[in-house]
Formats: sequence, structure tokens, C-alpha cells
Amino acid sequence: MEHLELFFKSIFVDNMVFATFLGMCSYLAVSKKVSTAVGLGAAVIFVMAITVPLNWLLDTYILKDGALVWLGEEYASYDLSFLSFIMFIATIATMVQLVEIIVEKFSPSLYNSLGIFLPLIAVNCAILGGSLFMQSREIQSVGLAFNYGVSSGIGWFLAILAIAAIREKIRYSNVPGPLRGLGITFIITGLMAIGFMSFGGMLTGGEEEAVEEKTAQVETIEEAKNLANNELEIKE
Repeated sequence: MEHLELFFKSIFVDNMVFATFLGMCSYLAVSKKVSTAVGLGAAVIFVMAITVPLNWLLDTYILKDGALVWLGEEYASYDLSFLSFIMFIATIATMVQLVEIIVEKFSPSLYNSLGIFLPLIAVNCAILGGSLFMQSREIQSVGLAFNYGVSSGIGWFLAILAIAAIREKIRYSNVPGPLRGLGITFIITGLMAIGFMSFGGMLTGGEEEAVEEKTAQVETIEEAKNLANNELEIKE
């Protein structure tokens, strides 16, 4: 249940583009054609699926305070969390180079159409944001970290695919002159963000019910305690 909830919340409610507006440079620049958007979106999913769990392992067993205890008790006080940014970016850059080699080998046309934006995935704030959000959420297992990486990548993929499909259609629409280009793209992005935010109520209802249930249990316990105290007072 935890995996499923994290998967859908990362795609729809906490979408990298529509909730936090990360990765907007590539989102706006490579969304003119659906074919190009699909290629870049798939590359982002691949990179995030690998880098988020790798960075979770780095953070859990090397970087955070006390993570080096597995080397011995004398290392238990070491805190290397100040190296988080450097290590995370190094992992991301390595994976991006791997993706670049694979795309160039198997799809030269896609490699040429992506141009400079393929190597720029290394400095795409959505990719780094996935690892940093994973760290701040205090995800407890590598499986959940992999889940979060894949679902966050899928969320970014859906965002760039949707805007690319819309931008292909509005080329033939009568858009007012001042809004053509990035103007209408920003407006559409805002409207889609509102649409994605509407999923929040659907996916957080269970949490509210759980809180209400716990509150009711606490109230029942309090009533039982008060009743017991009253009985003791009567006996005295």
C-alpha cells in the first residue's frame, strides 16, 4: 500500500513540473515535438530510476551522520552530509553519460534532435530534486527510493508529453500574437498544474480518515480514563 500511494502521489500530486516547477528549461525547450519529448522523457525516467536509489545508498551508508558505523565503532561519529550535493551530482553525471552513449549508439536521429539538452540532464534540477526530496522525505528502503525515482520520472515524462502534444496542435490555432510561443505555453502549463493538483484530494483522503480514526481512539481512551478516575473517587 505504501509503495502504491508513493507511486501515484509522486506522479500526480507531487509532480516535478506542476507542483515544484523543476526541470522547466528542458520542459519548455524540448516540448515542440512529441517524438523528441518522448525520447527525453524516457531518458529522464531511466536516469532517475538509477540515480535516486544509488543516492539513497550513498546517503544511508556513507554520507549521513553515523552512516559509517558499519566500518567500526570508531567511525560512528563521522558526518559526511556536507558532501551530499557533490556526490549526488557525480552519480547523476555518470548516469547521464551512460544514457548519452546508449542514445547515440541506438538512435542517432533522436540524439541529434535532443542536441545539447541530453547532456544537460546532468544539471536538470528535476533530477537532482528527486534525490534531494528522497533525502528530505527520509525514505526508509532502497525499494521505496527506486519507486520514488521511477514515479517522479514518469510524472515529468507525462508533463513534457502532454505539453508537446498540445503545442503541436496549437500551431494551427489562432493564438493572439502577444501570446504565441512561450506565452501560451506558460498559460497551458498553469492550467495543467491546476488539473494535476485536483488529484490531491483523491490521494490524501485515506490519510485524513486515518487521522480521524486515531483521534477517535484517543478520545475513547481519554473517556475510559476519566470514567475510571470517577469510579475511584466514588469508592474513596
